[in-house]
Amino acid sequence: MTAHNRGRPRAFDRDRAILDAARLFWRRGYSGTSTRALTATLGLSTSSLYAAFGSKAGLFEEAVRTYAERYREIYQQAVAEEDIRTAIERILIDSVHEFTQPDDTHPGCLISSAVMTDSTGTLDTSAYVAELHRSNEQALLRRIERAIQDGDLAAGVSAVVLTGFIQALWHGLSVRSNLDTPREDLIEAAQLAHELICQQLTSTTS
Repeated sequence: MTAHNRGRPRAFDRDRAILDAARLFWRRGYSGTSTRALTATLGLSTSSLYAAFGSKAGLFEEAVRTYAERYREIYQQAVAEEDIRTAIERILIDSVHEFTQPDDTHPGCLISSAVMTDSTGTLDTSAYVAELHRSNEQALLRRIERAIQDGDLAAGVSAVVLTGFIQALWHGLSVRSNLDTPREDLIEAAQLAHELICQQLTSTTS
């Protein structure tokens, strides 16, 4: 009687591999993460890693897209809200919740991680993230412009300035999340920012 399963490698969990790889990339950047470090962390041979992802670059791209696309979803869902103030609140609060997902399910915020301060090895990824920011900003800008046209915001409100301000807040919250600021503190900061924005919009419309 033979033991066919003796020495059988553990089942390959693609989602877990992407998460573990993302943690390395986020911390060390693309060029600072060696193939040896990846294979050791993922428990794969070099050939298995290449078979699964094509290359180190392929794994990196999949990790970026897996965790960055969630921010596009947040913006799309937020701008679909009927009330512009709710839309702004959802962008800030929902993003904080995404920034601060538990470590066992999320690698942290890509946008302000080591990935974005890396060498030319991340050029394609930098272009992708830049496109993601433009897409999100344009979605928010169009929503604010519509709110002005519908009379929900005063005509004197600058859609461009308000959009830029919200985006600046978003990036600040992202940076602070990577500095291990507790979720509760980030939520309070986002709520305060939202209240101040709404007060300004209210005073402008009155």
